[in-house]
Amino acid sequence: MTSASLPTSSEQGGAPTRPARRTVMAAAGAAGLAAALTACGSGDDSSDSVVTGAGSAQEGGGSAGGAALARTADIPEGGGKIFKDQGVVVTQPTAGTYKAFSAKCTHQGCAVGSVADGVIVCPCHGSHFSAEDGSVKKGPATQPLAAAKISVSGDEIKLA
Repeated sequence: MTSASLPTSSEQGGAPTRPARRTVMAAAGAAGLAAALTACGSGDDSSDSVVTGAGSAQEGGGSAGGAALARTADIPEGGGKIFKDQGVVVTQPTAGTYKAFSAKCTHQGCAVGSVADGVIVCPCHGSHFSAEDGSVKKGPATQPLAAAKISVSGDEIKLA
């Protein structure tokens, strides 16, 4: 008997056959691909964020909730600091001007790794972003970092 003429378990009156290993592996691969594409980001360019300079009032009045993220002295001029737990990077592109962006690279979702000389760098694939506005300075990323809302009051920087 050749393998083509062998009866299946369902033809023998037994339990129905299980899906082939190849089918299971293909389904698992498709699920993994869907998860990876979801992690790449939405590409939503809506930026309804408020970025305030030192001593300026936050829109909408009131104070920002939560504890201080940093002191203004913690953020070097021309550089910045990454707050991994909060998922933000705070920069000071020029003296007294503070900006905040998502710390998630828009290329493949890696956390950015450093900020210096006006550039936010992703260590995974080398994307560079402007510390002033989050725009892409060097790919492979094609979308800017999303702006984050912060408020600066005195020497305290808080997430808004």
